[in-house]
Amino acid sequence: MKRLLIIGSSLLFVYILGAVLLYAFQERFIFLDGQLPQDHVFEFNTKFREINLETADGANLNAIHFATQSPKGIIVYFHGNRGDLTRWGEIVEDYVKLNYDVLVMDYRGYGKSVGKRTMNKLLSDAELFYQYALTLYPENEVTVYGRSIGTGLASWLAGKHQPKRLILETPYYSLNSIAQRYYPIYPSKLALRYNFQSYKYLETAECPIYIFHGTDDDVVPYESGKRLHKSLPKGQSELITIKGGRHKNLVEFETFNKGLKRILN
Repeated sequence: MKRLLIIGSSLLFVYILGAVLLYAFQERFIFLDGQLPQDHVFEFNTKFREINLETADGANLNAIHFATQSPKGIIVYFHGNRGDLTRWGEIVEDYVKLNYDVLVMDYRGYGKSVGKRTMNKLLSDAELFYQYALTLYPENEVTVYGRSIGTGLASWLAGKHQPKRLILETPYYSLNSIAQRYYPIYPSKLALRYNFQSYKYLETAECPIYIFHGTDDDVVPYESGKRLHKSLPKGQSELITIKGGRHKNLVEFETFNKGLKRILN
């Protein structure tokens, strides 16, 4: 009996220790950030303007505004959880080639953006850049685009406003559903400080929604995007399935590129 108590106590200790570590270090699992020197000079092949916006709490947020001649509108782009604007700027240049201006920001802790990070502050930051876009374009010319972790922010904006369209690349139903997949023995819903709930945000969205997801995505499972699609009113969303697509390589598939061009043209 004593041996069983010792084993049980040890297992409980390990479980509690794991829960504490996951709670304390969850930001390191979610946000794979890295900062750039404030004097870093960006270089891209497309005409761009670097901008900085200050938040209500004094944080400085860095972004790139790519411009094109005779644009059809502007894409407000929320990137994934790895890399800064040196990477994402090159990725969104492809959308400029489709005759759109593109505004892409770095989250707090990424690149030149600084400031204490919380879920509510990230949402407020997204709102700040959306309002900036509205100083340049009418709302019916604004496309909101989210990729991976950025799909939660993009969905939140679409639920609050009335952009022309919302495009989601490898989205999650909720961040909790992904955390539960990786750590099924822990009550992640209670411990998760960044539980973006895309399905809930989109309950009030009125714009067309386009979801791109690969069947072989091992980060955010295809079923997550499919579940999000099914949660929306019939006819409001379109699920573009990329057979064999993984989390980071959808751009390599003709189905993705053709679908994106069709939507944006």
